[in-house]
Amino acid sequence: MTGRLRDLPSVDSMLQSPQVLDWIGVFGRPLTVQAVREALEHARSRHAGGSALPDRHELEQQVHELLTSWTAPTLEPVINATGVILHTNLGRAPMSRAALAAALQVSGAYSNLEYDLKLGKRGSRLVHAEALLQHLTGAEAALVVNNNAAAVLLILTALARRRAVVIARSQLVEIGGGFRVPDVMRQSGARLLEIGTTNKIHLADYAEALGEAPALVLRAHRSNFRLIGFTSEPSLHEITALAHQSNVPVVDDLGSGSLIDTARFGLAHEPMVQESLAAGADLVCFSGDKLLGGPQAGIIIGRGELVARLKKHPLARAIRADKLCLAALAATLGHYLKDEAERQVPIWRMIATPLADLEARLEAWKQAIGQGEVIGGESTIGGGSLPGETLPTYLLALSTTGPDRFLARLRQASPPVIARLENDRVVLDPRTVLPEQEQDLLAILSSLLG
Repeated sequence: MTGRLRDLPSVDSMLQSPQVLDWIGVFGRPLTVQAVREALEHARSRHAGGSALPDRHELEQQVHELLTSWTAPTLEPVINATGVILHTNLGRAPMSRAALAAALQVSGAYSNLEYDLKLGKRGSRLVHAEALLQHLTGAEAALVVNNNAAAVLLILTALARRRAVVIARSQLVEIGGGFRVPDVMRQSGARLLEIGTTNKIHLADYAEALGEAPALVLRAHRSNFRLIGFTSEPSLHEITALAHQSNVPVVDDLGSGSLIDTARFGLAHEPMVQESLAAGADLVCFSGDKLLGGPQAGIIIGRGELVARLKKHPLARAIRADKLCLAALAATLGHYLKDEAERQVPIWRMIATPLADLEARLEAWKQAIGQGEVIGGESTIGGGSLPGETLPTYLLALSTTGPDRFLARLRQASPPVIARLENDRVVLDPRTVLPEQEQDLLAILSSLLG
């Protein structure tokens, strides 16, 4: 339509169209009216710049595009074929079916989140994961907040505000998204008392710092990088023994945190939560959505008196975990309690998958899509855990014209597929593709390659 502005249909006229009436039923009248007005205004603006006026059909298409874009979720499931098990950008750990069911169950109805069913009066949300954590780790008490950075912030704010906290220079790390341990510590109001050098920390450095009567000693696990070469530092057991002589508590920030020995799977040994407590740490904090394999959470365990102080601090309410997190976390911890984590927690199932199973799975993929080459490769743990550690795997390598364009087409599929390039070929690692997503992946590959 090239005519005059008066030829544009009115808002009311557009709203009487059978197609637009259908959209009112789907998207609601207010949003549909807004989309019609914006489409007409856009047409007027473009016409003023010399463009032809759209016809009614084109206008209706624009209205539908606006409605779809406004209501489409921006957070959606993807297929992770990268081989990075804890992919920070892809949401880290996928949860077990039991964890998903538990979260769904408490979110779709009322729950006893803060109600004591035995006493018939107000209760505490803090109890729902605490007993499980006590049983699994042997800790006197436990507290769950919304992530591990919040856990560190709460500990330092409640126990060390306006006082010194001893930390080795080699542990002043930066984690994902540009968050730095020193910045978190300063935000708490604590004063950093840095000791040692980047590569060398001696027990004598801790002894000297303890002479200044600090509030805490903090050890931050270097979970996303390694120091190699001319390095040394005292063990956690040595640090706690020395600090306790001065009645100074020791906090061990494990970051990812694990309840299973990673060395069993041919990986380097990641410090375990139980080991930190056994070494004398007064408080241990770690994440729920990394090596634990549960929902995003910050978990604090340790001495009952210290955890009680954290629970009473005003900041604890601001960073508390919600009912979905607590339900999913409790279900995840249940897998460990029943010794079924390697079968039921997705990340541990991925880590424990035998090479032969991965190869057989890829041969089936290759047959289903009619092309590709099965080659050896490496999977990584990711998520700021076990830096530099890899697991042997098999990859499906695809030779395509314009591999970058093919990766982009995979990302635009429904559901989106995230793969990677290796030697100018698109490669997919089956280790991180969930079994329930496999048919979707093969359908997408067949469509794009066909």
